[in-house]
Amino acid sequence: MRLKELRKQHNITQVKLAMDLNLNQNSISRYETGEHEADYATLIAFADYFNVSIDYLLERTNNPKLNK
Repeated sequence: MRLKELRKQHNITQVKLAMDLNLNQNSISRYETGEHEADYATLIAFADYFNVSIDYLLERTNNPKLNK
């Protein structure tokens, strides 16, 4: 998952992201390291937060744009 890459591109800490999405910092860390996989609702929250597609977030495409 590109979560860490997106977070760093936007200069956002794990703590800030966790607070903004009502998660805890440990969860963000585990998602970034692949220790845990995000559920659908969390994937949607990450994609919406960074304004990218879920496919981009999951590295299924290199195109971050949403197809609308």
